[in-house]
Amino acid sequence: MAEIIWQYRNFELDTSFLQIKQTEITEIFWYRFVFYAHVTFAILALPAGFTQFNSTILRTYPRLHRAFGYLYAGAILIVAAPSGFLIAMQANGGPVAQIAFTLLAIFWFYVTLQAVLRAKTGDFKAHKNFMIRSFALTCSALTLRYWKLVLVYFFHPYPMDLYQLVAWLGWIPNLIIAEWIINRNK
Repeated sequence: MAEIIWQYRNFELDTSFLQIKQTEITEIFWYRFVFYAHVTFAILALPAGFTQFNSTILRTYPRLHRAFGYLYAGAILIVAAPSGFLIAMQANGGPVAQIAFTLLAIFWFYVTLQAVLRAKTGDFKAHKNFMIRSFALTCSALTLRYWKLVLVYFFHPYPMDLYQLVAWLGWIPNLIIAEWIINRNK
C-alpha cells in the first residue's frame, strides 16, 4: 500500500489510477480534491487501525490506544468515508462497481461511528466488535488489490469485469471474516 500511495505524493493528476480517470478530473471540478483527500486520510487509518488490536498498547498505554483510535476514527468519519462515498459514484465498472463502493463507504462510516459511540458509552465489548468490522472494511484497500492480482494471474478477465468483481470481493469477504472473528470470541 505504501508503494501505491507513494506514487501520489506530488498530487499529480496523471499518476497511476488517475490515468484512467482523466474524464472525471477534467469534467468534475471536485473529483481531484476528493480523490486526494480520500487517499491521504485512508492511508492514515490503516496503520492507526493496526495499533487498535495490540493488547500491549491497550493495557500498558491506554492513552496511546485512545489517541490512535481518535486518529483512526477521525480520518474515516471526517474525510475517508465521505470522500469514498463521493468517488464511489464515479467508479469505473458502471452501476455494479458504483453500488459496491457506495455501500462500502456507507458501511465503513456506520460501523466506525458505532465503534466510537459504543466506546463513549462504555460498552467496550460492542466497541471492539464494531472496530473489528471497521478495520475489516479499512483493509478492503489491501484485499481489493490482492484479489486483483490473484484473479488476473489465474483467470485473465476483461478489465471492467475484473473491476466489477473486485469492487465486491475487496470488502464482503473481509466483513464475513470479521463476523466469524466476533462470533468465535463470544
